[in-house]
Amino acid sequence: MKLDIRVKRIYEPPSPGDGQRVLIDRVWPRGVRKEDAELTLWLKTVAPSDELRKWFGHEPTRWMEFQQRYRGELDRNSEAVGQLRALLDNGRVTLLYGAQDELHNNAVALADYLSLKG
Repeated sequence: MKLDIRVKRIYEPPSPGDGQRVLIDRVWPRGVRKEDAELTLWLKTVAPSDELRKWFGHEPTRWMEFQQRYRGELDRNSEAVGQLRALLDNGRVTLLYGAQDELHNNAVALADYLSLKG
């Protein structure tokens, strides 16, 4: 079964096609009011560790290594990953992130991880 995962910046307005909206950043994004975010869940525990996030620093040259390290963290974080899988059992999930880089961020890495692990 193909998982229905979308990735979107939290600064983009919510839309009906988002399905369940899950913020996957450890820190609340600046300038976003909680009532405007229309979240299903804020799953801080699935975000990369502070140490990994700081090391990565959104440097595209570190992207491959970041993904590898983050996958290792996710492999050891079955509770948070399980919460996302349970939501995916009920339809589309949009992973929300605050980073400016739309190609190199934890939401893209997490969506790939979930898709690979089925």
